[in-house]
Amino acid sequence: MLDAMALSRRALLAQATATATAVTASSGTAAAAAAETEPTTTVTLRGTIPPGAPDFVYLPLDLPPGVRELRVSYRYDKPATPPGTPGNALDMGLFDQRGTTLGGRGFRGWSGGARSEFFLRTDDATPGYLPGPLEPGRWHIALGPYTVAPQGMPYEITVTLTFGEPQPATPVRYPPERIPGRGRAWYRGDCHIHSVHSDGRRTPAEIIGLARAAGLDFINTSEHNTHSSHTAWADPAAENLLVLTGEEVTTRTGHVLAIGTDPGTFVDWRYRARDGRFERFARAVRQAGGLVVPAHPHATCIGCAWKFGFGEADAVEVWNGAWTPDDEVALAAWDAGLRGAQGDRWIPALAHSDYHRDPDRAGGPQTVVLADDLSRTAILAGLRAGRAYAAESSAVSVAFTAVTSRGAHAGIGERLRSADPATEVLVRLSVTGAQGCELRLITDQGLVLTAPAATTLEWRTTPTRSAYVRAEVRHPAQLPPLPGPLAAFTNPIWLGS
Repeated sequence: MLDAMALSRRALLAQATATATAVTASSGTAAAAAAETEPTTTVTLRGTIPPGAPDFVYLPLDLPPGVRELRVSYRYDKPATPPGTPGNALDMGLFDQRGTTLGGRGFRGWSGGARSEFFLRTDDATPGYLPGPLEPGRWHIALGPYTVAPQGMPYEITVTLTFGEPQPATPVRYPPERIPGRGRAWYRGDCHIHSVHSDGRRTPAEIIGLARAAGLDFINTSEHNTHSSHTAWADPAAENLLVLTGEEVTTRTGHVLAIGTDPGTFVDWRYRARDGRFERFARAVRQAGGLVVPAHPHATCIGCAWKFGFGEADAVEVWNGAWTPDDEVALAAWDAGLRGAQGDRWIPALAHSDYHRDPDRAGGPQTVVLADDLSRTAILAGLRAGRAYAAESSAVSVAFTAVTSRGAHAGIGERLRSADPATEVLVRLSVTGAQGCELRLITDQGLVLTAPAATTLEWRTTPTRSAYVRAEVRHPAQLPPLPGPLAAFTNPIWLGS
C-alpha cells in the first residue's frame, strides 16, 4: 500500500509538471512569433503540487530572443485544513538559461513566499532578484512547496514578456570593507537583519538609520537565499557603519548565516541534512572569506531547527531576537558543548536581532566584539576567536577578565595559560546599564556565584577546579525557578594550558 501511494504521488506530480511544460512549450512558440509583431505577450502555467512533492519543482520557460523585461506573478489555492494540519505555502524563485544545477550558476533570484510577483530587466529587478541580460533559452521558475495541504496545491503562474532594446546595465558597486573606526576597540554589531530583499519590510537606507539609532558599528546583510542586496548597500552605506555582505541560507532542515562573505557570493540552499551536501557549501562560505553560523538552532517553526550538526560551524547564534525558551535551550546546549570542548576547538556564541519589521528591534540583541579596527577582516577575526559578548542593547556594557598574581591576563574568548594547574586566578566582572539585574558566573561545573549588578563581582578559582568561566547578566526571574531573561552574556575565558 505504501509503495502504491508513493507511485501515485510521483505520477500525479509528473502529470502536473508535464501539463505546465506543455503549456510553456506552446506558449513559448507563440511568444517567439509575437516578438515580431507585438511588444508584449503573456504565458500562463498551471498545475497542481501534491502532498509529498519534492522540496523544489522547476517549471521550464522558453525565453525567445529580444525580451527586454520578464515579469512573473503567481497565485495558488489555500483550502481550509483540519486543526494542526499545515495549509498551503509556496515559495518562488528563478533560474536562467545556465540551468538549475546545485551551486546556483543559473540563479537569478528568490523571493520565497514574501511576494506574489517580480520582474527582471538588464538595468533593474525586484528586490531579491538579480538584474542582468535576459538571454534566450530555457529558463526555469523554481517553486518551493514549503507546506502542502492534504487537498494538494493548485497554482497558476502568469509570465509577461516585453520585447525591445534593453537598457544599459547598472554598474555594480559594493559597500566598503573598511571604514574609520577607533583602532583596537569593542565594536557593536548585528549580523542577522532582513530588508525588502527578502521578507523584511525596510529598505537598506531605512535599516542603516535603525542601526545608527541602536548604536551599532556594523551589520551583515542576511537575506533568505539571495545575495541581491549586496549592491543595494553601496549608496546608503555611511562612513560610520560597516556593512558586511552575506546570506541566510534557508534550507528545509535549518538556517545558517553566511557572515561577511566576498560581495556577490551566492550560497545554495537546495538540500537537506540527509543529503550530505552541507559540508560543500560550508567550505564555499569560508573560501569566500565568511563565517558559518547556524541561526536560531532550536527554533520551533517548520524547517527552522538546526539538523546539520556543528562540525562545520565557526560560531552559533545562541540569542535570536526577544529572549524566548528557544534561546534558553540554545544557551544550555551551547554550554554543554563547551564542557565537552577539546583543546582550543570550541564554538563561540553570537547574538542577533533577526530584524524583519516593527516591533522587532535592530540591534536587539547585538554582539559586541573586540577587533583591531572597523573592517571586515578584523571584525570576522574577532567573532571567529570568540572575543565577543552579547547585550540586549547598546546601553549594556560588560567588562570581564581573569588575572593571576604573576600578572598573566586574559579577556573574553581568550585562554589564561598557566603551567601550574593550582595557580590561583582572580575573575572580575562588572556591568553598566543593567540596573536591577543579577550577575552570574558559570563554569564547567555549573553556576558558581551570583551578585547584584550594582556591584563588581570577584571570584577566585584555579585551572584545576574550572576549565572555563563565563558570565551572564539576568533580569529578575518571571517564572521561578527558571532564571530571568538575559540582559547580556559572554563567551568563556579558558583557564589552563
